Amino acid sequence: MPEERWLVAGLGNPGPPYAGNRHNVGFMVADVLAGRMGVRFRRGRYGAAVAEGRLAGSPVILGRPLAFMNLSGGPVAGLCRYYHVPADRLVVVHDELDVPFGAVRLKRGGGDNGHNGLRSVSASLGTRDYHRVRVGIGRPPGRMDPADYVLRDFSTAERGDLPFLTDLAADAVERLISDGLAAAQNAFHGTGAQPGTGAKPGTGAKPGPGTA
Repeated sequence: MPEERWLVAGLGNPGPPYAGNRHNVGFMVADVLAGRMGVRFRRGRYGAAVAEGRLAGSPVILGRPLAFMNLSGGPVAGLCRYYHVPADRLVVVHDELDVPFGAVRLKRGGGDNGHNGLRSVSASLGTRDYHRVRVGIGRPPGRMDPADYVLRDFSTAERGDLPFLTDLAADAVERLISDGLAAAQNAFHGTGAQPGTGAKPGTGAKPGPGTA
């Protein structure tokens, strides 16, 4: 009997002008995972770039929608159908305003918290019952519009810690696939390290200080 596959979809906007945006951290995490798997993305079906390999002992398809964020659902749902991946084996990696920069949170189901990419995925799948790895970008300063904030590049200070954050999110994806949601939540909720400290989840380090 063939092994059940996982689909990990990183959300973002395609094209060089958006590459460094906070909104594109899902793409960045997908790139980290592709590096760990030793695979490269290629243009696949349903308007998505795909890479296939193994991660945490399981067969995994990585997907990066080539549509803009608010149209992410079509490519993600198309990949789920093509690869026969049910919603409970889909992991969507996305930026999250309500999680502080440097922290990662996981959940399954729930609302979209104003995130247009999640809204599109839920509408296209016809369900909200899929896993999310929420990569913290924090709230905008002052009265900045969140829609403007997510479409700006990470600050200079944040860029120094960004490799740590994307590695942390990739670790969370691996833990979810290998050990399940509850174990991943126990490992990453409340024990995330401050960016730049080099500490890993589970070491007792405190965590560091929704979306258009």
